[in-house]
Amino acid sequence: MIDIKQDEKLSVLNHSCAHLMAQAVKHLYPQAKFWVGPVISEGFYYDIDLGDEVIKEEDLAKIEKEMKKLVKDGKRIVREEISKEEALEKFKDDPYKIELIKDLEDGTISCYRQGDFTDLCRGPHVETVKQLKNFKLLKHSGAYWKGDANNKMLQRIYGICFETPEALEEHLYLLEEAKKRDHKKLGRELDLFMMSEYAPGAPFFLPNGMILRNELERFWYDEHTKENYEFIKTPIMMSKELWEVSGHWFNYKENMYTSMVDDREFAIKPMNCPGSMLVYKNSLHSYKDLPLRMGELGQVHRHEASGALNGLFRVRTFTQDDAHIFMRPDQIESEVISLINFIDRVYKIFNLTYSIELSTRPEEKYIGDIEIWNKSEDALAKACEHAGKTYKINPGDGAFYGPKLDFHIKDSLGRVWQCGTIQLDMNLPERFDLTYIDEHGEKVRPVMLHRVIFGSIERFIGILIEHYAGKFPMWLAPVQVEVIPVHHELHYDYAKQINDQLKALGFRSKLDARNEKLGYRIREAQMKKVPVQLVLGDGEAEAGTVSIRRQGEKESLTVPFEEFIQSLRLEIEEKR
Repeated sequence: MIDIKQDEKLSVLNHSCAHLMAQAVKHLYPQAKFWVGPVISEGFYYDIDLGDEVIKEEDLAKIEKEMKKLVKDGKRIVREEISKEEALEKFKDDPYKIELIKDLEDGTISCYRQGDFTDLCRGPHVETVKQLKNFKLLKHSGAYWKGDANNKMLQRIYGICFETPEALEEHLYLLEEAKKRDHKKLGRELDLFMMSEYAPGAPFFLPNGMILRNELERFWYDEHTKENYEFIKTPIMMSKELWEVSGHWFNYKENMYTSMVDDREFAIKPMNCPGSMLVYKNSLHSYKDLPLRMGELGQVHRHEASGALNGLFRVRTFTQDDAHIFMRPDQIESEVISLINFIDRVYKIFNLTYSIELSTRPEEKYIGDIEIWNKSEDALAKACEHAGKTYKINPGDGAFYGPKLDFHIKDSLGRVWQCGTIQLDMNLPERFDLTYIDEHGEKVRPVMLHRVIFGSIERFIGILIEHYAGKFPMWLAPVQVEVIPVHHELHYDYAKQINDQLKALGFRSKLDARNEKLGYRIREAQMKKVPVQLVLGDGEAEAGTVSIRRQGEKESLTVPFEEFIQSLRLEIEEKR
């Protein structure tokens, strides 16, 4: 799905449509007063004070009807520039606009007018409301004024607008599809994970979810072994002194969980990096040993606001697929190229495309020499080019300790997720006094890369649930094969024999011999997104065959059992 904010044309269109919606609301609710109506990635919204009135779901259709009427009137949208004094007078009855105007610098203030409605705005806007006919109001909610829970609750109405009816229709289809794929809904239906009020923001993985998770982690370890990574595990709780050295205590303490142990203050780790620094420092290193690649599936805890928690996407504890790579300066480019190719290979397994963003030195609040920054940014850029990858510059958005490459994956609905990252760090090697012995026998600083591919195991699983709509490829599916006897008694023995053989060969197979109609059991297996159902009756038992029914398909195929085993093995090996 498209990011409205990233498309200049659509951004202007949606901002103009926000004003159109505000005008319609003002017609229907004359008492309405307006705070802000920004463009967001998903379209636009407007925060509105309706006094004692509360917007209900059925009111959205009423507002849409009024918007369509205004579109037909076809009023031009006119920019007007007035003084601050004139603005204060013009909006004197709207305390929210007065608040905005007071914060503006003295001088000319721009407004936009369409018919009988005028609002403060920098613009730009489309020329006429006739261009705003392809819209849809999506939902409504409450929102505290200025996002402060101590302030008044306003009404927030969300909408979206496109240039053509076809584009709008396609987007609405994708939104409906996204609802069906909601990982929280599918997580419950497929028995993957649960949440509990006893552990807010901390997912409980159920047996099916653990199979999925274990397969994903096994894949992670196998692929990293191929890339010559070494694996470590660092403590989940470490002393305040360590976090002071790393800088987290001063910059991140409000998001950390702390505790007193033996009169010393400790913190549960919000990041894995400091532990890796200690592991590196535990041994002497020569220039011949580098690059040293250390991987860790490390569980971290961060205190997120309760209102921000969202299934597996936003949690308070998660497992980062971290790696810290220590190298010589002359190895930066080759190592980053290797990493890009590694990330590319991993994402292709999941049929995920991606784009790369290079975030450069912040204008302020950065550490290190500018010359080193320039060389580092150049090394990351050249690595992308030599790996045959295009990238977009995100100026000034690097971390304070170094530039980075961010990998934005695109799922099957076209939604973009920031997952992988490669970050050059000029801070922690200095803070922890990390060294290696160079070819001249001198102690020098290594260059360090932070790197994740999944980002977090939990969030990546959430993304995969929605990406696949719960229909996981065979190698990831919690149940790979469901064995279903046509009659729960007459065909039980053969079905059990086939199920036992599958289990003995290491496949995740399940026998459904309940006293239920065959159609019911097949439909239930389909609902549970099991990739393959084997329906076994007299013919199959006599011939030693299996009747294969694939997820989502109506037709079945009958083959010898051994042939099925071979095809199943190949499908799993090839991760199809």
